[in-house]
Parts: sequence; C-alpha cells; structure tokens
Amino acid sequence: MSLTQVCDRERGWSVVPAGPLKTWQFTAAAATSGLVLTAVVVTAAGPWDSGQRTAERAWAASREADGGADHGRRGRKQDPAPAAPDVLSALGAPQGSAPAPTKSALADVLDPLLKDPSLGTHRTASVVDALTGEELYGAKSSDPVTPASTIKIATAVAALGALGPDHRIVTKAVADPGANELVLVGGGDPTLTARPDAKGNASLRELARATAKSLADNPREGKLRLSYDTSLYSGPVLHPIGPNENIAPVTALMVDEGRLDDSASGPAPRTGDPAAAAAKRFAEMLREEGVRLEGGAPQPSKAGANAQELGSTSSAPLTALVERMLTNSDNDIAEALVRQVALASGEPASFDGAAKAVEKRLRDLQLPVDGAKFADGSGLGRADKVTARLLTALLAKAADPARPELRPALTGLPVAGFTGTLRNRYDSEGAAPGTGLVRAKTGTLTGVNTLAGSVVDADGRLLLFAFTAAGTAGPQAAQTTLDRLAATVANCGCR
Repeated sequence: MSLTQVCDRERGWSVVPAGPLKTWQFTAAAATSGLVLTAVVVTAAGPWDSGQRTAERAWAASREADGGADHGRRGRKQDPAPAAPDVLSALGAPQGSAPAPTKSALADVLDPLLKDPSLGTHRTASVVDALTGEELYGAKSSDPVTPASTIKIATAVAALGALGPDHRIVTKAVADPGANELVLVGGGDPTLTARPDAKGNASLRELARATAKSLADNPREGKLRLSYDTSLYSGPVLHPIGPNENIAPVTALMVDEGRLDDSASGPAPRTGDPAAAAAKRFAEMLREEGVRLEGGAPQPSKAGANAQELGSTSSAPLTALVERMLTNSDNDIAEALVRQVALASGEPASFDGAAKAVEKRLRDLQLPVDGAKFADGSGLGRADKVTARLLTALLAKAADPARPELRPALTGLPVAGFTGTLRNRYDSEGAAPGTGLVRAKTGTLTGVNTLAGSVVDADGRLLLFAFTAAGTAGPQAAQTTLDRLAATVANCGCR
C-alpha cells in the first residue's frame, strides 16, 4: 500500500486558476462564510497568518485592481465581480432571510449522484440547514462509518471547546535551583520550529537565547548537562498504522513535526525519535549562544517539582493551529490537539485518554456521538467511526452564533480549487461550479473517501454537508463524485 493511499494527499496551500462559475455567487458565498475576496476587506479583517487565509489574502491583494474579478481559467476574460459589501447589501441582512431548499428538491438532485458506482458499496449523506439545524437531506446518515481525515472536524471542535481559541502550547527550559542539569520540557507542540524564520510558530532558537540569557544573569559553576522531558504524554508513541511519512512518532517534544526535509506539510521522511532530535538541536543552539555544555547526546529525564523556568516559547493561538490542521490535513497537529483535550479533561495524554476526552467533550456539547469511536485525532486509523449526521452536527455547532469560539472549525476548511487539500480539485465537469463556493474537509484512505463542509447555495442560504463513501475502487473517481455532490448543493436553489 502506498503512503498516498493511506491518508489524505496532503499538499501545501497556494492559489491556482479555477473553473468557471457565477462571479456574483462566488463573492456572495465567500463573504457570507468568511472567504472575503477583496483586498480592503481581507486586510481590515486582521492578521490571517495560517493556512488558507494567507493564501486568500495574497490572492485577493493581487487582484485589487479589478475587485478580485477573474475566477475563470487562465486567459479567459470575465467581468469584474462586485465587492463583498455590495453583495451582502444586495442579499439583505440576516442569513435567515434567504429561503431554505426543500427536502424533496434536494433529494431530486442528490439521489442520482449518490447512486454513482464510483462511490463504492456503502454511501452515507447528510445536508443540514445551518440556521435551523434541520437535516434537509439524509441517506443512512446515522450509520457509523470510517471517516478518514474528516474526523479532524471533531478534533477541532473538541479542542476549541475544551481549551478556548486563545490557548497556546508552551515549551520551556527549566533547572532545579543550583543544579547543573538543564531540562528541555516538551509541552506537546508539534509546530515548534528550529528554522531561522519561525513564521509565528514557537521558536527553539528563541528559547535557546532566552535560556542562555537566564544562565548569564545567574551563572552556575562548571559545565552544564542537558536532558529532556517528554513525560506529559503516555502510552504508545507510534500510531497504530506504524511508521509512516504522514505522521511522526507522537511525543510531547519535537521540532518541525520531526521532518527530515524542509517541508511544512504533506508526507515527508520523519525521524524515529523526535524528542531526542529536538534536544540535540537545542544543545547545538545553546552552544552557539555561548552556554558550556558537557559532551554527549542529551538523555531523557524528568524535571524536578521545584525546577525554575529559564525560558519558554509558545505556539500560535489554537485558532491558527486548528486552521492549519484542517487546511493542510495535518496529522501531527491533530494528534497533539486531542492530547491537549485529554489533559484539559483529566485524562492521560495518550491515544486511549484522548479518545475518552474527545467523546466526553462532544457529548457535553450535546452532539450525536452514539456509535462514534475516536481511536485517534487524525483519521489515519480505520477504527475511527462517525456518522454523517455527527459531521454536519459538528459543523452546525461551529456555525452557531452562540459559540463563536468554535468558528475556526469552519474558517479552516480548505476552499475548493484554491487551498489545502482541495487546491487541485474541482476542475472536472460537474464539479467546477463548486470552485470557491465549497469549503470542506477531505478524507482519503484506501477504499474510503469522504467530504464534509459548508456551502452557500444559489439563494444565499448557508448549508452544511457530509458525504461518505466506502468500498470505493479508485480515489480519483470517488473524489470527483463527492465534489459534484457538494457543487450541486452549492448551485441549487432546490425549492
């Protein structure tokens, strides 16, 4: 089995030309669901430094002169699209003023597609009105199925609900008073980076500088010894699928997700011992800052109860981590976040502890978790089970105006034809009309293909959907049909 068959084909985000669509609808949908494609609006909205938001901002700014007009293929001239505020005014204020599609009309257009042989032997579907929470279309939507990476939506909602959008993961260096042993303590941040430009992530280099300064201000006699502490996590470090380029061993201490190349997303060779590699790199940086360390590789240990902090570095806020996880289908971040949920819930930071904590958090949010199983946070395992109805319920909870802290579970979703794992999709006949309108999390395992996300339909109504397929013969055909299903919802008034 190839690595690309094991999980989502993770790609870095960037913008590519997309297929033709109604430009007014693209802008209206974008404005309603958070993808604002005018430079003024994007800039005013604040610092969008992660995942698809950065791509959208750059793309919008590059088209400032014509209002973000050309959503067609390269070389095709199209009229300028109206600016987002004008479209919002034309649509009228509240989202609820747009009519919802009828159940029978949705069934008329979705039933034939759901019967496509490319979707394998078992298909499920759920389409929900975001405003009312009513399921407008369902097909075996209560059947538990393997979700693949769409389970990351559950990971996102559980983490945001448990920790809050401003939560940051801290990595620190400590030492007992008067002791000559420094301990690098892992906090569970896979985005900690050793690269010169941290790009908003926690920086191992900055931590080394802060630690060196503390030691210079409070000198200790003789050479120092460096060790590292990964005791925050427990249980197996290897995912049940075994060594794999889509995920590093899951430890509380790593730099750059244990990658052995300069990539930031997608499959890559990984170190077999991320914690030891991070500690070794930290020792090198301390020496560069003038700290005298004993020779030899740092060894594992545990920080003392009275250890004093010498320096620390913090991750980006949880909002950014969630968006990066969803946009790029980042498995390392997903496993880290469910362990943060476990810690916040009083459970061990392990695969088993995280499973219990995620289910409890989702149940506390009154989500339909019966029959669900959260064997991991990434969706790499086939033991995971969710229903299509749970996926749409998660998205509906994230869209609830009363739960603004959950919103990144929507804003981090890849944009069809533009970002993340949907960047190179929606270019086929039948799917192209969904370009820029569909925001969705993808899921791909061998024989399993899933898609769950949001669209604004032709009447301006925000709808949430989940389509799953199992027993599929080939990923390309199944993905195309799933894309067509979502594009059909987006372009259907369906009354």
